Amino acid sequence: MSNGALQSMNSKHWTFLSNHAHVLVCLVRDPEARLRKIADDVGITERAVQRIIGELEEAGVVTRHRFGRRNRYELDLDCSLRHPLESHKTLASVINIIAK
Repeated sequence: MSNGALQSMNSKHWTFLSNHAHVLVCLVRDPEARLRKIADDVGITERAVQRIIGELEEAGVVTRHRFGRRNRYELDLDCSLRHPLESHKTLASVINIIAK
């Protein structure tokens, strides 16, 4: 892809992955990450990160463990992706490509 095409894509402010995927990548890289750090890295608000993590917990993808005032997040990397087009793949198959 040409440099101009990449710049054009960047100017439209869309990404190939959802904010949910970006939050998961952050949690894989740092399971003890603070919401503020995740929000800064993803480019969304802390409240949005909190909502996304709540949805991921509800779906069984993320488990939150409290240690004093800190959280540690555990991911179920063996869970299947939710969309029918991707349901034959696991979260690990996607994360392994992106988080390296």
